[in-house]
Amino acid sequence: MKKIVMAILVMAAISVSAQDHNMKGKRGDMKDLSPEQVASLQTKKMTLALDLNESQQAKVKTILTKDATDRKAKMEERKASKDEGKKIMTSEEKYAKQNERLDHQIARKKEMKSILTADQFEKWEKMSHRKKMRGHSKDKGDKKGKRSSKQ
Repeated sequence: MKKIVMAILVMAAISVSAQDHNMKGKRGDMKDLSPEQVASLQTKKMTLALDLNESQQAKVKTILTKDATDRKAKMEERKASKDEGKKIMTSEEKYAKQNERLDHQIARKKEMKSILTADQFEKWEKMSHRKKMRGHSKDKGDKKGKRSSKQ
């Protein structure tokens, strides 16, 4: 009995330590970079994926630099409010934040539509949709688990 318990504990410790390495992910690498560096890398990735020309690259890079700078500022603001021990957001604050985020997405989509060709824009939309769905992969895993248990 002791051997079985010990084997289970060893396996649990191994699985926990194996998961720690995966938790860092890509965001951990990007947080140390400046907004300009992040924008440059994102622009190069988009250039490879969408085959952007020089003028498109320049326009996209300015947009991405502005977004990265804004993101960094908001991250610092959240960090500061967390350190202060700020209370939970009210429903009005949540609404305002969600509304601001959606307005930003609409403006971004219009800007990209004016820069990219129709084919490039279609590819960009698919790419951004996939990126958004990555965060929802936990939901998909739950569905698969339920489906396999029914069989």
